Amino acid sequence: MLDANLKSQLKSYLDMLSQSIEISASIDDSAKSNEMLELLHEVASLSNRISLTEHRDDAERKPSFSVNRAGGNIGIRFAGIPMGHEFTSLVLALLQAGGHPPKAEPDVLEQIRGLEGDFRFETYISLTCQNCPEVVQALNLMATQNPRITHVMIDGALFQGEVDARQIMAVPTVYLNGQPFGQGRMSVKEILAKIDTGGARKEAEKISAKAPFDVLVVGGGAAGAAAAIYAARKGIRTGIVAENFGGQVLNTLAIENLIAVKETEGPRLGSLLEENIRRHDIDIMVPQRAAALIPGELTEIRLESGATLKARTVILATGANWRKLDVPGEQKYMAKGVVFCPHCDGPLFKGKRVVVVGGGNSAVEAAIDMAGIAEHVTVFVLNSELSADSVLQKKLLSLPNVDMKMQSTVTEITGDENKVTGVLYRDRKTDATHDLAVDGVFVQIGLQPVTGWLSGTVDINNKGEIVVDSYGHTSIPGVFAAGDATSSPYKQLVISMGDGAKAALSAFDHLIRN
Repeated sequence: MLDANLKSQLKSYLDMLSQSIEISASIDDSAKSNEMLELLHEVASLSNRISLTEHRDDAERKPSFSVNRAGGNIGIRFAGIPMGHEFTSLVLALLQAGGHPPKAEPDVLEQIRGLEGDFRFETYISLTCQNCPEVVQALNLMATQNPRITHVMIDGALFQGEVDARQIMAVPTVYLNGQPFGQGRMSVKEILAKIDTGGARKEAEKISAKAPFDVLVVGGGAAGAAAAIYAARKGIRTGIVAENFGGQVLNTLAIENLIAVKETEGPRLGSLLEENIRRHDIDIMVPQRAAALIPGELTEIRLESGATLKARTVILATGANWRKLDVPGEQKYMAKGVVFCPHCDGPLFKGKRVVVVGGGNSAVEAAIDMAGIAEHVTVFVLNSELSADSVLQKKLLSLPNVDMKMQSTVTEITGDENKVTGVLYRDRKTDATHDLAVDGVFVQIGLQPVTGWLSGTVDINNKGEIVVDSYGHTSIPGVFAAGDATSSPYKQLVISMGDGAKAALSAFDHLIRN
């Protein structure tokens, strides 16, 4: 199952184990159990510190396996075969259970150890989801630090009965003690903020007590990372406040247009951005979300947590999110059939009927991907022709289970209160309205700048973008902006990085002159 190169890399990691590990496999006679066993035997053969036992008569999900420290009480379980994006989650679980120190701040580890109560987490994932590993790895780390925390990763494709019973239509979906806890990407700090409200309050108080910054960057994507690093290299007091590191990059499966890098994956690049930020003298405040900007002699940024920060200059690099349809039913059925990531959520719609809305590259790529998973795909295109690259159009039009609805607009998403059951759409040629029974709606109509929180402060254009000049100046002196949230043309990764660097240099120039 593992090729020679991967085995060699894994062995080098397992050589770091300082304590013995016990893997306990729960299996039956299925092909997937045999496949999982094959993987586990290969892993165990690479280290004399790993032992493997098999069980057929226990009450655990099958196939699944637990990872535990010999004689310990670590509650980590994988229900499925953690390959694809989840292979790293397996490697980290083995290392951390085997005594290798996790990459986490000491105060975060101390907060995890101090949690009171029992926390039984379950995370439903798909192996093609690039967002799922962060959640799985965060909860696995927590399980290694506190014996009252357990976590099981569940591959939705293998446990379809559970997925249907719990009506899970987006990944990652997390349950805590049998109740819905959260969906989507979550870091350790975000999880802790939800279960340890006292800790979140203390963190807000700590942030508010910080002295004013010379440069405060709002946003942790490509533009924000570049801005923070360029500012810090000038030797001035620099802070960065963000929801996460990577931003929209994290939702990009493959990146092949970053100069000097042949190819990489979005989550990998997001990790590298964070790693580089942490190498510099930058005050990092993550996860935090900005709520308001108040201009003044010192610009004030208020956060949703209740904390307040002040700075001599501010760089806004809040990026963009998926653009929504803004039709009835969309918000109601979000993550209940209305989704945005075919790579992450596509496997949950195996054998079902789905809709893709959009006519650009991302929409056509989504439709092609879903045609290999779903029973049928209907593509709704606003205009009379697709705008996607011709090679993608040719591939899409060759697929037998894809229908095109040109010059058609989805006007409502309908459901049975628990999940999507159909869409209403208008044929723009005839103005007639029709309904279509479907199980899922993939919205692929571009990006929307994250600028709503700035309403009434800096100038915003009719696209929702922060208006900037060629130096990154906004309408407020001392406030700069960069990246996809701005009016800067061509939303590309390298342009965002350049904009971030330029904004930092402009902020430094402003400080010198004032």
